[in-house]
Amino acid sequence: MKSLLERLRARGLASAFVLLAVMTVAIVGLSYAAHGVSGQEEQNASPDATPLKVVDSPVAPNSFVKIARLVGPAVVNINTETLPKQSRNSRRRQLQPQNPDDDGQGEDNGQGDNNNNDQGFPDFFFHFFGGQGQDDGGDDNSQVRESLGSGFIVDPKGYIITNNHVIEKADKIYVKLSTDPDNSDLGRPARVIGVDKATDIAVIKIDTNTPLPTVKMGDSDTAQVGDWVEAIGSPFALAQTVTAGIISAKNRTIDPTVQGQFQHFIQTDAAINPGNSGGPLLNMNGQVIGVNTAIYTQSAGYQGIGFAMPSNTVVEIYNDLISPSHKVVRGSIGISFREGLPEAVNRIYGFKTGVLVSFVQPGGPADKAGLKQGDIITTIDGRSIKDGDDLVNDIAERRPGSSVRLGYIRDGQQLDATVMIGDRDKVFAQVASADQSPTPDQTVSPGESTLGITVREITPDTVSRLHHPGMLVQSVRPGSFADLQGMAPGVVIIRINKQPVGTRDQYNAVVSKLKTGDDVVFEVMNPHSPEDGISYIGGTL
Repeated sequence: MKSLLERLRARGLASAFVLLAVMTVAIVGLSYAAHGVSGQEEQNASPDATPLKVVDSPVAPNSFVKIARLVGPAVVNINTETLPKQSRNSRRRQLQPQNPDDDGQGEDNGQGDNNNNDQGFPDFFFHFFGGQGQDDGGDDNSQVRESLGSGFIVDPKGYIITNNHVIEKADKIYVKLSTDPDNSDLGRPARVIGVDKATDIAVIKIDTNTPLPTVKMGDSDTAQVGDWVEAIGSPFALAQTVTAGIISAKNRTIDPTVQGQFQHFIQTDAAINPGNSGGPLLNMNGQVIGVNTAIYTQSAGYQGIGFAMPSNTVVEIYNDLISPSHKVVRGSIGISFREGLPEAVNRIYGFKTGVLVSFVQPGGPADKAGLKQGDIITTIDGRSIKDGDDLVNDIAERRPGSSVRLGYIRDGQQLDATVMIGDRDKVFAQVASADQSPTPDQTVSPGESTLGITVREITPDTVSRLHHPGMLVQSVRPGSFADLQGMAPGVVIIRINKQPVGTRDQYNAVVSKLKTGDDVVFEVMNPHSPEDGISYIGGTL
């Protein structure tokens, strides 16, 4: 037994020695191999190659660099918090239905970010600002929603211009300067001085013990299509981001409704994204010529089309918002009208320039002065007006209580009237919404073959709400004349070619006289919103 153990022990030692020997040979071999490679590298070295070095050759800063350095300190990052709200119908805590990347649905019922309705913007035209921490709901009272936008300081005392939709639903607003530490909290508390929803401009203020850097406001009227511009903001929470482009167009109206009549934007291809909202658009003098407000996008990101509110408009709004009333007061005469009317409408109604009145607010200034739907306003204090924008801009700048002399055409006769200017907010505050659906009672069909529509008389209740008798469009034949002009079921036809069609007999009499080549203009109303007034649809039969 002892001899067997000794033999096994001897074999183990022998095996160990063999293993060590193999490892030693391997290590030596690898060493030689490495030495051989190294030697080969040395032999293959390029003796005529010169090692690269970084050359100290400073480049003179271009205009974009200078502008960024000049204006950057005055551009701020804006964070907002929306706290959970107590439901009126439940004790359960719930967050308001507001996406941090969207300014939510406001009173104007248009289009906003993420294809939600907001402030009259049509599909693909979005306000833009970014989101940080957010939560989708729950009962935890500590939950908040945070949003991100931009702004710029215009007064060393801490007055800042931004977009209303950035701060509109916020319970808390914080401003972070470019000089504030990156690891600091959300920023300095800010308070709202005033807002103007019509132009989406807001003024906020932060307290400061020392004067703050400011921007200079430029003249947006002198900016030209093709001019270089620079944008500074905080896209996707990336503070102090600088992009450049050109002015692509001016006087862009992206909301064709009444809500967009004070929104005439500068269009630019400077890259702007969520978080840029409220930041400055700058000319090559480093002056602000616009406030970045909206983008055209199908992906919620930059696609080369952005819109900025012109600085000349912003300055006027700012001065009103910092006044004792902290509000913008606009003049109004209490009418509505439609832009972009077909040429057939101009021919039928006999005018080339001017404004065709589609609605007169009952009890408003124009109503008291005797103006009626269908009148064509042609002059203001003796000055010819070009279109609706010209009329609105002139009247809006006048103070309530002042008077204006309007020239207008009625039934081919030139008339005039003195109209007292009213406060726009007060004039249209009287408009009552009416969403009761009409209950038609009698079918009329003679216009189906000629116009491609079937209609029915409206009830007395609907007549009283619209203040007009008319015919309800039941159906529109695809490809018909009415369909090609944009007629849709559900509207009420008040007149055709200025002739009343409130009854079946009236409608039949007018339609039966129409023939190929005639201009045909429909005056229609939406029975669900009579305050929108009359729309004009027309073309050549």
